[in-house]
Amino acid sequence: MSDRPIRIGTRGSRLALWQAQTVGSLLESAGARTEIVRIKTGGDRLQTRPLSETGTKALFVKEIEDALLDNTVDVAVHSAKDMTVDVPDRLEIAATLPREDARDALVLPAGRPATSLDSALAALSGGASIGTSSVRRIAQLIPLLPGATFAPIRGNVDTRLQKLDAGEFDALILACAGMRRLGVGARINAALAFETCVPAPGQGIIAIQIRRDDGRTRAAVEPLHDPAAGRALTAERAVVEALGGGCQLPLGVIAVHDAGELDVQAVVISLDGATVIRARRRGPFDKPLVLGRQLASDLTSAGAGEVLEAVRRAQ
Repeated sequence: MSDRPIRIGTRGSRLALWQAQTVGSLLESAGARTEIVRIKTGGDRLQTRPLSETGTKALFVKEIEDALLDNTVDVAVHSAKDMTVDVPDRLEIAATLPREDARDALVLPAGRPATSLDSALAALSGGASIGTSSVRRIAQLIPLLPGATFAPIRGNVDTRLQKLDAGEFDALILACAGMRRLGVGARINAALAFETCVPAPGQGIIAIQIRRDDGRTRAAVEPLHDPAAGRALTAERAVVEALGGGCQLPLGVIAVHDAGELDVQAVVISLDGATVIRARRRGPFDKPLVLGRQLASDLTSAGAGEVLEAVRRAQ
């Protein structure tokens, strides 16, 4: 076996580096040598534009996948929620790390503690400015925060918190997973239950991507794989793929292991929050692809296709 280090490609943000370094530490604990390779993505270069205007999640992964394809790196480490479902044929997700808290978080300015969602909401006025660039979050939270203004915000977690504390926003909606991984979980004022805000597919999961024909790297990363996270991600991505995937969509999906089964729920919601289509299925934990496709069929039968097509036309 070659003694060349396993080159790990990642974005350069603090959270992305945390993820890559975590994978690197696990590989090194198993005896491998690793090297972190920072790659600037299109999403990093377009920090001033809302994600809804950029039209695709691929902004955060394309350059890293390109580096894999041209053999500049051996492993790509992604936040699974940033990945599109149309992975290049020569690449695959070879492992997923155990899932962190997949919920979304309501975050208030520093010094504004809250122990429940009700108390956090009570701290906000009717015309509060809520920082989030996610159409999925906005569409689901409009009924919860009537009269609020949802304003786009870009930048890493630290930058967003600085903007919040400087008074640019009254609250933020962020992923619990990223905040906990960066050691700022104490800033979470209320975690939103899945029934309140269904998270993005793959939220909280770190995906390890490799070239299909790279047996050396496959052998190194496969022991890191968490089957529960892998099955959940497969089910969630199956829903997205069946519904057309693509650009920023008001689509949430979450799969949870429960009593030997996989419990998958999803929501499709119009941009104004007026039309809400929900579906939920339970099934064998070892049939995540089938379960995800069945759930997507349920959503389609209930009219999700029309809602998502209207969103695509509006973008």
